[in-house]
Amino acid sequence: MRYLLLVLLLCSSTLFFGQEREGAAKPDRPENFTEVGKVNSLNQKKRKDTVRKLTIKDYKIISYARDTTFLDTTLTVQKEYKHNYLRKDNFELLPLSNIGQPYTTLGYNFERSTLYPGIGARGKHFGYWELDDIYYYDVPTPTSDLMFKTTLEQGQLLDALLTLNTSQQLNLAIGFKGFRSLGKYSQNQAESGNFKFAASYKSKNNRYTFRGHYAGQNIENIENGGIADRSQFEDDEEGDFRDRSRIDVFLDDAENRLVGKRYFFDHQYKLVQERNDSLRVKPTSLTLGQEFNYETKFYQFIQDAQSDFFGQLLNENSGIDNNARLRAFYNKLDITFYNKTLGRLQGYINTYNYNYFFNSLLITEDGQEIQNQLTGTEIAIGGSYAKKIGGFVIEGNLAFNISGDLTGDIIDAKASYAFNDRESFNVKLHSSSRAPDFNFLLYQNNYANYNWQNTDTFDQERVSSLQAQLISPKWGTLTAKYSTLDNYTYFGLDETQGPIERGTENAFVNPFQEGNSVNHLKVVYNKEFKIGNFGLNNRIMYQNVSQTNEVLNVPEIVTRNTLYFSKEVFNKAMFVQTGITLKYFTSYNQNAYNPLLGEFYIQNAEEFGGFPLLDFFINAKVKQTRIFLKAEHFNSSFSGFDFYSAPDYPFRDFVIRFGLVWNFFS
Repeated sequence: MRYLLLVLLLCSSTLFFGQEREGAAKPDRPENFTEVGKVNSLNQKKRKDTVRKLTIKDYKIISYARDTTFLDTTLTVQKEYKHNYLRKDNFELLPLSNIGQPYTTLGYNFERSTLYPGIGARGKHFGYWELDDIYYYDVPTPTSDLMFKTTLEQGQLLDALLTLNTSQQLNLAIGFKGFRSLGKYSQNQAESGNFKFAASYKSKNNRYTFRGHYAGQNIENIENGGIADRSQFEDDEEGDFRDRSRIDVFLDDAENRLVGKRYFFDHQYKLVQERNDSLRVKPTSLTLGQEFNYETKFYQFIQDAQSDFFGQLLNENSGIDNNARLRAFYNKLDITFYNKTLGRLQGYINTYNYNYFFNSLLITEDGQEIQNQLTGTEIAIGGSYAKKIGGFVIEGNLAFNISGDLTGDIIDAKASYAFNDRESFNVKLHSSSRAPDFNFLLYQNNYANYNWQNTDTFDQERVSSLQAQLISPKWGTLTAKYSTLDNYTYFGLDETQGPIERGTENAFVNPFQEGNSVNHLKVVYNKEFKIGNFGLNNRIMYQNVSQTNEVLNVPEIVTRNTLYFSKEVFNKAMFVQTGITLKYFTSYNQNAYNPLLGEFYIQNAEEFGGFPLLDFFINAKVKQTRIFLKAEHFNSSFSGFDFYSAPDYPFRDFVIRFGLVWNFFS
């Protein structure tokens, strides 16, 4: 009932706020066009008001890489794919049973964008806002974006953003994403809070630009370790365990959390700037820039008492409260030369100070000392180049460490050709060398098995990849990538311990490094067919791994197909889209999840997968409001209870969820 009242309130509010302003002309409506209204231009100078018509394209969104898009209020199948906790298309991911839990990775991309390792706990970072997840804005009127969606059992998900320009020079944005979900299974609660404040500024003559943000994030999960008795889930003929909270789980007193704070800014000043007018056919600029980033991360695992699930304790009298911390300071100075004929050339130098540490020093029974800290300073130099020649675009980037223990390098090269405005072809080359994440190199915990130091034994990981992509609305989008991994580092089971009983696997999880090369081929094809009001959106991925040992497990085929119907109704006052989505992946040795590390690990004992996931959805758009109603996995009760996201972690049962995305323009 409360959701019904909320829907009625939001719909009525949308109709009220979405009324045309008096005197505003009715616009033509191409696919990505929405008229916001008529407002006074921001650059008026104490004269008669300049009135102009605003469209969505005036509401600009600028990424970390300085790519500019505009606010898109249309309703498409792609919006259906992105209406989730991540607000991203999760085709290559498979979520665990509750919202905000880790995702099993179905498809891999191994490229690195930075020279330096992370804290680890990669399963906890899916909902963590990284640098390239923060956007900056330039809007003619105050603008808000509200996303709401129901969760599982108690709780809701809300993602809210408010941005405004105080002038043409300064923009401010504040956002918060928070959720809480009890989940269907016992000890399965998840919640998070992600806050951001961003600002961007440009001087009137465009010589000086600044942008920066603060991000504070807290992601918490109560961990149950998975279901202890699979027969309660798979063979429940009497329906005694359809209430999933009655199924036995491994853990009832464990939780983990990831906390992060980031302070970021970069600014640029143009030393030389020529105007682009009829007298100057070769505009040239010379720019000095600085980028600053200070980030702290804190990963914690807490448990009330020892459990055989993780093995034996080092100290029976000590609690189980694992705290891994990382403090990282990054400072970059660059100089950029741009010339219309020569292209864009940048050179830079950066320093990286890191301190990864625990609060204890460990000496094992055999007298081996395990450090409690990895700290140091890295210095790197690099450069980039970009040039457009007709339909050709050439881009390149090079960076390598010249000082420090975490020596590494990155080489990126890309060449693309645009046949026309909609069709293009590109080739990308990537090569990088970097140390594994810090939790592979050093870890401490009161559980005896979770203590190691590999700083002297693990080598740099190297990734080399070649990708080719063809983009064509007529023929579809085809992407092929071939990657070679050397010194691939992963978590797996210590098989020297002999046969491992079910339920004790996590007591034998350790970091390993593969001495042989691992080759990974990935081919993805996308194509949408439309006939009248009907559409069929298809995406299929093929993967193949060539390896000496089974250290990288992926499904061979992953496919998603959506058959949908779209139509404007109620005299074009509402746009409706409804359809069915099928997602399927072939069975394979699915990675298992370790809640103490917040990581997935390799297991080769069992295959999972090979089950269909069917969703039915009805979505609607009224003005700038998009309403989403979905019956998720509606085939769960009649296709067999063998659907797992990870060993001992079932996928979600059938559930109906409601949500919306609501934009305001003041």
